Amino acid sequence: MPGTIVDMHVHTVRGASDSSLTPEELIEEAQRIGLGGVNISEHDRVWDVRQIEEFRRESGLFVSRGMEVSTDLGHMIVIGLDSYLPGIRRAAELRRAVDEAGGFMIVAHPFRHFFDPIHFRRDGRPPFEMTPEEAAERMAVFRLVDELEVANGGCTPRENQFALRLARVLGKRGIGASDCHSTQGVGYFTTAFEEELRDQAHMLAELRAGRYQAYEGLNVGEFRPYVEQPLPTK
Repeated sequence: MPGTIVDMHVHTVRGASDSSLTPEELIEEAQRIGLGGVNISEHDRVWDVRQIEEFRRESGLFVSRGMEVSTDLGHMIVIGLDSYLPGIRRAAELRRAVDEAGGFMIVAHPFRHFFDPIHFRRDGRPPFEMTPEEAAERMAVFRLVDELEVANGGCTPRENQFALRLARVLGKRGIGASDCHSTQGVGYFTTAFEEELRDQAHMLAELRAGRYQAYEGLNVGEFRPYVEQPLPTK
């Protein structure tokens, strides 16, 4: 068994208007399914230190203080920033801020809606037809981030499998995360770390060292690594 199993992308009512998940419900569900930790990643805001410490004491979980930042190149999960900073809606500026803080930057759900032709037609663009190799070369976001979500609970199987293939092209391991907004999604996908995580600094060190793997099925008692499968058509 791995060290600490972490849901790396979690939203609650404290920082996401589209979430119905209370901190208390998150604790109860995490304990029920055997989740070891959470990376709190509200939209464009960070829980303050008091909230994090209180949640850690009440839950007994490993707790990381993250944030999901909306940028010009998509949504980014960042770990290591203490607050939202001016200018970080530009992904390049966010990258600079994360580097300065000694943090880690993950592109969230990188191919959400990319295989829905209507999504591109609305903007007058042709449908997405790149291979993983072409996307790795042409899409600027992948030159900025440390990692990418390859298993996101809000994405289709095709979107996730394409992201996983692209991660392999880039030589990255890939992150698993539920992107939950209710109890139903908690632990749908997770990231299993090789070691028992002591604190956020330890997690950052393990992320940089690549000692983790994306998993699926914890919430339904079928915990297994998330691996390549035949590419779905939807």
